[in-house]
Amino acid sequence: MLYLLAERFPFAPWTLFRYVTVRAGGALLTALLLSWWIGPWIVAWLRDLKFRQEYRPKDVKAAGDATAHAADTAKRGTPTMGGIMILLTVDTSVLLWARWNPLVILVLVTFVAFAGLGLYDDWMKVSRQNADGVAGRLKLVVQFGVAAGVVAYLWGWDTGHPLVTELHLPFVPARYALVAGPLAAAGAIALSVITIVGSSNAVNLTDGMDGLATGCTIICTGVFLVLTYIAGHREIAKYLLVPSVNGAGELCVFCGALFGAGLGFLWWNAHPAEVFMGDTGSLAIGGALGVMAVAIHQPFTLLLTGGVFVAEALSVVLQVGWFKYTRRTTGTGRRILLMSPLHHHFRKQGLAESKIVTRFYIAAILCGVLALATLKIR
Repeated sequence: MLYLLAERFPFAPWTLFRYVTVRAGGALLTALLLSWWIGPWIVAWLRDLKFRQEYRPKDVKAAGDATAHAADTAKRGTPTMGGIMILLTVDTSVLLWARWNPLVILVLVTFVAFAGLGLYDDWMKVSRQNADGVAGRLKLVVQFGVAAGVVAYLWGWDTGHPLVTELHLPFVPARYALVAGPLAAAGAIALSVITIVGSSNAVNLTDGMDGLATGCTIICTGVFLVLTYIAGHREIAKYLLVPSVNGAGELCVFCGALFGAGLGFLWWNAHPAEVFMGDTGSLAIGGALGVMAVAIHQPFTLLLTGGVFVAEALSVVLQVGWFKYTRRTTGTGRRILLMSPLHHHFRKQGLAESKIVTRFYIAAILCGVLALATLKIR
């Protein structure tokens, strides 16, 4: 919206709004300040409505000692659905600072759609006082439906490179892209859909400790802020041998808004958390990151950038898969980890929650550095 001032008044200071870097910074600050401003009201509102996190006995018993058990029990009654704060601040900041184009609209629509699914899931949990929420199959059907619609649009939209069917690998120059032929196109499209759905659920699985998913989101979003800016700048993209995508620079504004919203939410979500993100925030964040990764031809780089999210998701897949396999072959189900997702495994070993979260932050930073290193090592 504010970029219109630069078009209507082509002189200082309004001309600053022409620059995507200025608008990304403005979106970041707007989302951060909004989070600080509306945070107390949203937390109090959720508490008054009794939208509180409830723990099942098996969740509480996941702790490895009495201290951890007491800490988990103390979380009982903490408001959830805090993702509403992220949704409001990101949407407001993007509406204010972004220059509208199909990519921005697509990411924002996905963000809102997945937030709506998460909101309904959270509401089902608190209204029924259980941790099951929406049936897993129904949730996947909605996620795959939204992701398929996004990919179908990207497939038919001209952005300078064939989206979806042109795959780029980390450490490999753009000129060596893998272009799917007619027979392989279906596989490339399926990969794009899986990237969006998988990213959404991976962030959701990571949201199990105070500040864990929020902090990792901030780090991952910071990397994508750089990647989207480069993808939208033809000369820099050419120099770094990465694909240039028409309109991708405006996704930098969305990343700025999400980065600021993450910082603002972490203010309330840091240990001991005053509010939990819930599925409202985690599903939306993961879905948005997945769409941006597909839109700028970086689905494989997302595996590096979101290494913590990937590890959390893989821990669940391997744990469940191995348990079912051993139960079928030996009659007794066996586990690889003490408990999944991965952060619960370390918690059950007796490590303090703050130490686990800090170590995961360090791992996320290293993954982000590795992802950025792929820009020069090609």
